[in-house]
Amino acid sequence: MKRIISSILMSALAVVGGAVVGGAPAYAATTPTLVLSGGSAVFGLDPAIITATASTAGTVKFMAVGAAIKGCESVATTTVTPFVAKCSWVPAASGPTILGGTLTPTDAVNFTSVDAAAFTVKVGIPVQGVVSPIHLYVDTVLAGGSSGPLAPRFGVSCAITSQFIVGQTIVFRVYGNNETLGGAVMDPTNTAKAYVEVAGIANPIPLNYGNHSGVAFWTGIIKTGTAAGLYNTLGLINFKVTMIAKEQTSVKVLTTKLVRKVVNGVRVKENGKQVYERVPSYRTVLVNPPLAGAVGTWQSNFTPNSQVTLYAVPTA
Repeated sequence: MKRIISSILMSALAVVGGAVVGGAPAYAATTPTLVLSGGSAVFGLDPAIITATASTAGTVKFMAVGAAIKGCESVATTTVTPFVAKCSWVPAASGPTILGGTLTPTDAVNFTSVDAAAFTVKVGIPVQGVVSPIHLYVDTVLAGGSSGPLAPRFGVSCAITSQFIVGQTIVFRVYGNNETLGGAVMDPTNTAKAYVEVAGIANPIPLNYGNHSGVAFWTGIIKTGTAAGLYNTLGLINFKVTMIAKEQTSVKVLTTKLVRKVVNGVRVKENGKQVYERVPSYRTVLVNPPLAGAVGTWQSNFTPNSQVTLYAVPTA
């Protein structure tokens, strides 16, 4: 009887001892961290660099819009902290793009795989944003003589800004070049209409061409204020600039012409004969019936913080 009890007791102690002394304690694997950054890109230009920073070494699979980025399916991190992996990425489209990443740790015993939080970047597009034969430049300035804390001082007649206060006068400044006219400046001789459409204003604001201290361009005005007839809608001012060229009765055609070849002011000759070379040249061709005038538009797609905005008069 004593021998049997002793055997049972020793077996029990052996089991307990195996759990405490003889066996290794079991630990749950740690979930590491993975954070994405970078990715600022302009569509159609050089690649952007996406950076993944992990809390442990491993490999990172980079993704854009849910699909693996070619060449970045398994990028190794650095072997010392901070554990960083980088991916050179060429965006497939402009606008908001969701980037993702998955970390596979080198130490698979103590660390689990982890996905980075979704990271949204905005792939840049040109501010103009509209393909048209008339290329426009547009800005807004605070007119001289306007009131308020943003009014020009120290003799400055106007100041470029996108932020205005009720009571100030907003001036749109515009110039354009018409590709169909060989890049000619848009002026009253070749422009049928030029205007600004503003949300909240019933009629388009006409643009007028004139000389301003030695340079000529188009201008349109919004007078803001609380009196009847003045613009006083607070917040972003949504607007669109349109320029329409006059009908064309003639067009410039790019061709070539022969000119004498001259080097260092001396005409080049070979075997006693003058050498000629071809150079680009425009010639004017009459067209009948006339061609419809080209149309150019400009609508800002700057970030909201730099859009034209009207604010209320600050309180004391």
